[in-house]
Formats: sequence, structure tokens, C-alpha cells
Amino acid sequence: QVQLVESGGGLVQAGGSLRLSCAASGRTFSSYAMGWFRQAPGKERDIVAAISWSGGNTYYADSVKGRFTISRDNAKNTVYLQMNSLKPEDTAVYYCAAALGRSYYPTSLRNDYAYWGQGTQVTVSS
Repeated sequence: QVQLVESGGGLVQAGGSLRLSCAASGRTFSSYAMGWFRQAPGKERDIVAAISWSGGNTYYADSVKGRFTISRDNAKNTVYLQMNSLKPEDTAVYYCAAALGRSYYPTSLRNDYAYWGQGTQVTVSS
């Protein structure tokens, strides 16, 4: 089992940047693919980005390609989401999640992620 704690959310103006972090407990962090999801009020929780257990492969939603970067440091049990050129439509609660498995590519399916953090609010003002 793994416990996840997100940090780094906040209020930023459009065009600005934020870096989210997700610290994981446990010794088996490298056995998990990691994902970032977001949920805006009244909307579904959707995938933003995912990274394989090794960090060698990533997935991005079309809406964030070229603006967001996911990375991980297995020695620190931490996954990051660097968000640049933020837009008001990026406003949401952002969740970190873990999916057990060492597949070559990270899964983008929400139901594959068994462990979730509590979420961190990101608000982008226009």
C-alpha cells in the first residue's frame, strides 16, 4: 500500500507557472506508475499526465501537451508536475495517484489507479 500527499497548489495568474509535488510513503514506490488527475467543479476527474515506474515513458492529455511536464525521483519517492503557461481552464483540484505495475507505458485509465492523494487546489486567474 502507498500513501500520497500532494503539495504546491495555489493561485496564479494566466501565463504563470506552478510545480506540484506528490510525496509517497512506502519502500515500493518504483513499483508504481504515477499519474496526475484533475477535477473541476461539476466535471469528471480526468487524467492530466502519467509516468511509468522507471520514468522512461510518459503520457499527456492533449490539453496540456507542451505546457506540463511530469517527472519522478524514485530515490525521493516523489513525483512532480511542472505546469507552465497556465490557463484559467486549468483551474481544478489536482490529484496524485498510483497504479501498481511495471508496464513499459503508464496507464491513462482512472480505474487502474488504486491509491489517491487528498488533492491540491490550483486556481488560474485571467
